[in-house]
Amino acid sequence: RKSPPNHIVNMKLTIVAALVASASAWTTPKHFEVPAAVKAGAAAAAVTAGVAVSPAFAGDVGAGEQVFNANCAACHAGGQNVIMPEKTLEKAALESYLAGGRSEASVVTQVTNGKNAMPAFGGRLSDEDIANVASYVIATSESGWDE
Repeated sequence: RKSPPNHIVNMKLTIVAALVASASAWTTPKHFEVPAAVKAGAAAAAVTAGVAVSPAFAGDVGAGEQVFNANCAACHAGGQNVIMPEKTLEKAALESYLAGGRSEASVVTQVTNGKNAMPAFGGRLSDEDIANVASYVIATSESGWDE
């Protein structure tokens, strides 16, 4: 049996990766919700396969600010950290302390699962809210927090 040409195989892999990445962004009932880590993995697979898609966890910065103010600002007002002062939401601190580095995917993981003194918000916030707050945190760490 003859193998298909490489460009056909690459095209099929690209299509599958795009479908997986876009399917993970669909809104589903809560009990069928795709975990944030799976969404991030699908987006990474799409990038690895050479598909130019925006990651499934890319959220709405404006909506993320609202989620942040309602759920995160008590400990992280102005990008600070009232519990562990060295672990702020400033760009350099996120690069140093955030598992996986300063990225939306890393913020999604941290917010979903919690770590150390930070509680998990995976059961309290929707995946969409978590993606939105992750986008807000990364964008604001880039532009600078208002003190």
